[in-house]
Amino acid sequence: MADDDKIEPYAKPAGGWDALKSSWQALREQHVGLKGATTLLRTNQPRGFDCPGCAWPDRNAHSTFEFCENGVKAVANEATAKRASRELFAAHTVSVLAGFDDQFLEAQGRLTEPMIYDPASDHYVPIAWDAAFATIATALNGLASPDEAIFYTSGRTSNEAAFLYQLFVREFGTNNLPDCSNMCHEASGVAMTEQIGSGKGSVTLDDFELADAIFIFGQNPGTNHPRMLGELRSAAKRGARIVSFNPLRERGLERFADPKSPADLLGGGVRLSSHYFQPRIGGDLAVATALCKLVVEHDAVDHAAVDGDFIRNHCSGYEAFATTLRATDWADLERESGLSRTQLEQAAQVYLDSGATILCWGMGITQHHRSVATIQMLNNLLLLRGNIGRPGAGPCPVRGHSNVQGDRTMGIFERMPDAFLDKLGRAFAFAPPRAHGFDTIAAIEAMHDGRGQVFFAMGGNFAAATPDSAHVHEALRRCALTVHVSTKLNRSHLVHGGQALILPCLGRTEIDLQAGGPQAVTVEDSMSMVHLSSGMNPPASTQLLSEPAIVARLAAATLPHSRTPWLALVEDYDRIRDKIAEVVEGFADFNARVRVPGGFHLRHPAREREFPTASGKAVFFPHQLVPNEPLSRRERGWGEGPPQASNLHHPSTPHSPFGHLLPPGEGKTDDAPFTLMTVRSHDQYNTTIYGLDDRYRGVHGTRRVCFISATDLARHGFAAGEHVDITSVWSDGERSVHDFRLVEYDIPPGCLASYFPETNALVPLGSYAERARTPASKSIPVRLSRRGSSPPNATRDVATAADAILDGGLEPALRDDPA
Repeated sequence: MADDDKIEPYAKPAGGWDALKSSWQALREQHVGLKGATTLLRTNQPRGFDCPGCAWPDRNAHSTFEFCENGVKAVANEATAKRASRELFAAHTVSVLAGFDDQFLEAQGRLTEPMIYDPASDHYVPIAWDAAFATIATALNGLASPDEAIFYTSGRTSNEAAFLYQLFVREFGTNNLPDCSNMCHEASGVAMTEQIGSGKGSVTLDDFELADAIFIFGQNPGTNHPRMLGELRSAAKRGARIVSFNPLRERGLERFADPKSPADLLGGGVRLSSHYFQPRIGGDLAVATALCKLVVEHDAVDHAAVDGDFIRNHCSGYEAFATTLRATDWADLERESGLSRTQLEQAAQVYLDSGATILCWGMGITQHHRSVATIQMLNNLLLLRGNIGRPGAGPCPVRGHSNVQGDRTMGIFERMPDAFLDKLGRAFAFAPPRAHGFDTIAAIEAMHDGRGQVFFAMGGNFAAATPDSAHVHEALRRCALTVHVSTKLNRSHLVHGGQALILPCLGRTEIDLQAGGPQAVTVEDSMSMVHLSSGMNPPASTQLLSEPAIVARLAAATLPHSRTPWLALVEDYDRIRDKIAEVVEGFADFNARVRVPGGFHLRHPAREREFPTASGKAVFFPHQLVPNEPLSRRERGWGEGPPQASNLHHPSTPHSPFGHLLPPGEGKTDDAPFTLMTVRSHDQYNTTIYGLDDRYRGVHGTRRVCFISATDLARHGFAAGEHVDITSVWSDGERSVHDFRLVEYDIPPGCLASYFPETNALVPLGSYAERARTPASKSIPVRLSRRGSSPPNATRDVATAADAILDGGLEPALRDDPA
């Protein structure tokens, strides 16, 4: 660590003066002080643009300030005055650029023109747009099968771009549409679709005003969804109880000072969580089971804890579920949760006292092996007391990127239902393919074994976002062509196929001028509100195209006999929305409804206590704490060999109440005594690194840290500040990352936390949520070793320094000191 790196515990509330200071610094660093401040006033406004950050809904259409500190960073980084122009690529080979860290790449600014990789010189060089589309079209049309092409989607893509994109991909002839949902909230979709008939949460912001209690599982809103803190603050001030479950002690769940409130700034803010519990990593299934058990036990005494009328009229499976709960032993619940029975009873009492309860969760729940079971147990808890379809109550999976939910609604899914495909085929006069496509994990395997030859990414940073970094990077390098639609330079541009293209696009803050005039796009937030977004700033370069225009021009170049009027559709995005209205459920009269200030809410049947499941009722699912019935590879969703489109697990597969026995080496053992979870710092959003500070956790000037309890420091003979290597243990071998500083932190013994993407390298590709296949990035079995003490042949080194070696033999040290 450099001399100015420091660890300094943070005792102030989240938000407050420091959030204001950090916001101003973000504008200054991007040289957009006045421009940035003006731009922010249009953020999340009816006549403005949707924040390019998280998907938290907009509360007040009449408020001038509808943004948070991390939203300021996102807007500032998009509106930056810095440019990653052709001069940058002329000055540095790809091998040299690969040696710089992710913050350096982000800091180069906006991309300005299309670039193509020149293998002879190892440089990206400019290419005209028509030539770029012709290059891609030639590669696609030269494939032996359309299924050799993979089309990835980031969650920031607009509804219009996503709809055109999936249409192009399906007209091309494949359903290979993996997306970032496969890596984050897929478990929520699988669990809730089976259980209540929809993979979306049922609550709106209005419900937060009515809830008596809000339970938060595996989520850190202070960093990942800061505007949610405003809702929690209002709820706490009116007396709602907020119960938080998180292994880490997070400042954003404890106390918040609204930067817009003088009283908060002067008075130390508002206490948020009335109860804060720290289960062990992976203990949430046991927590949810214990809460359900306590409700059922309480009902046996006073017959008022369980909503019998709701269960009789709207649910199935209650008796089998209750029988499983009664047979569950309290010693097992305490051991698996890491909490005492007294603590669990305290949480249950809050739930029993509440007339209306919201359950929120984030990726701390969805990225475990038993994520689907955990989410279904959380929904079981809601069903027990009729807390679905009641004002102020319901499930609230808090999704991340700004339109990740909308992308799925528009058809970005490798397994879209036949009803959607039927409508799509009728609207555009073609026969959509029906075979299921690759999800993200299957796409990686396909590229690695040669079944995937072209990789096209609509946004995102695939090489940095995915698990098992060395395996993923090798897979991308085996492609004949990789293409990335991007606004900024990132790691994925430097981990490329034989041919590689970078296609720069407009950002949310920028004016999108088409033949029909300035255009607006639409997005769907985490609570199913659909609204317009239109930029206000001139584009960063005259050579930028909008995402819809990129898709349309690529489709026109690739599909010369298509009946779809691609170029005409993007002249006026109303034409795209008219087609969406023909195909997508709930979007009738789309253009008129979305022009109402604030947009419109997509109907959620569960809000009206309608449950479009196979039985027509909400379903109680029993889940045992410890799996006791091993499943085959095929039942796990793995297939008999590497995952392929034909053997991916489909949500309609019959449900098992048990889960699967985990592969050898998984879980805490003598070889891997710790469980590590990956987390974001406060200076990043997803894989975008804004800076090297994590203010609320007291980390400054570095990212290579590992949070560990004081108990574990003493038990294992380590000292705070000591540098270690981290090795994950899995059935296919070991993976290591190097030189992480131990930081003493309030986290349960046996549990560790560290930042991604630096520790994504530790996550085996075969370690994922059963039936949902989200990477198990929140439950990695690891061991620690002092620097230099790892057995020389015991590990497969997949630290980021390995990329430098693969990209041209660079010295690994260049990553940490690019100067």
